[in-house]
Amino acid sequence: MTGSSTTQGIKTVLHPVSDLAKAKAVYAALLGVEPQIDEPYYVAFEAAGQHIGLLPGGGPQGLTSSLAYWHVPDIEAKIAEVTAAGATVKDAAQDVGGGRLVATVVDADGNLLGLLQDS
Repeated sequence: MTGSSTTQGIKTVLHPVSDLAKAKAVYAALLGVEPQIDEPYYVAFEAAGQHIGLLPGGGPQGLTSSLAYWHVPDIEAKIAEVTAAGATVKDAAQDVGGGRLVATVVDADGNLLGLLQDS
């Protein structure tokens, strides 16, 4: 393993929700903060160094379960490492705005793993 592509931990978790208003109330109560982003297509909270996102209907990714994003300094290096170890790429790295790159890989058991690199 190379030190240059170690993870910085899970800092972002996306949750698909069926009722955005109800979910927003629950997560505001849980986290003790109001959302920083509050749009009909995405609600996001920042609490204790974590980014928690709510996606109505699973969002454009079509999520059916929560997805944790591992923050990494070099997304392409991490994709190469995990695919060499047996993971497969579901969604290649793409810029989602502001220089943030995200990708999704699938482990040998079908679990989704999110990777995220901030510039």
